[in-house]
Amino acid sequence: MIPAREEWTAALEKRHGRENQRKFSAASVAVCGLGGLGSNIAIALARAGIGKLILIDFDRVDITNLHRQQYMVSQIGQYKTEALAAYLRRTIPYTELETHTVYITGDNAAALLKDADIICEAFDNAENKAMLTNLVLETMPEKYLVAASGMAGFGDANAIRTRKITKHFYLCGDAVSDVEDGIGLVSSRVMICAAHQAHTVLQILINK
Repeated sequence: MIPAREEWTAALEKRHGRENQRKFSAASVAVCGLGGLGSNIAIALARAGIGKLILIDFDRVDITNLHRQQYMVSQIGQYKTEALAAYLRRTIPYTELETHTVYITGDNAAALLKDADIICEAFDNAENKAMLTNLVLETMPEKYLVAASGMAGFGDANAIRTRKITKHFYLCGDAVSDVEDGIGLVSSRVMICAAHQAHTVLQILINK
């Protein structure tokens, strides 16, 4: 049985406090990339009661994703936007979802991100990370950006941390490890970095 919205809100308020939950429920957060980082970020934020999630990814679920991304074997071949939205609607029914199954570029980013209060960069590719970071900082300076750099391998989990780079720009990760070094992405470390990003979003909203 699906709980009533009032019951769901009351449960969240009990954990987060009424004023904090009010801020979470009023917020709109974009998650750019729905892989190991983005799928975990989206689930954490939805469970916290974020009012609206804007989910952006062009890719489909692949068997090689399943060790670190929040998808099921039965979803292989589905677009990640559709697969993640289906999961979220089953488990957290009162978060509004806006999905865009597109490759985000400098040409379409402004339209895709215009309603977001906070933008989470969750790409695997270094070029895409740099593109989105530069675009947001240069053309959307009023928006908060929570990005990631370095979460590969079996290194110390405590090396992953959050740094405030500018007033509106936060960077999570160890800033050293690189998947291209052949170390690979390990589920536990990717999830830790994603949790840093999601928690940073909540801290921004509480302190705004």
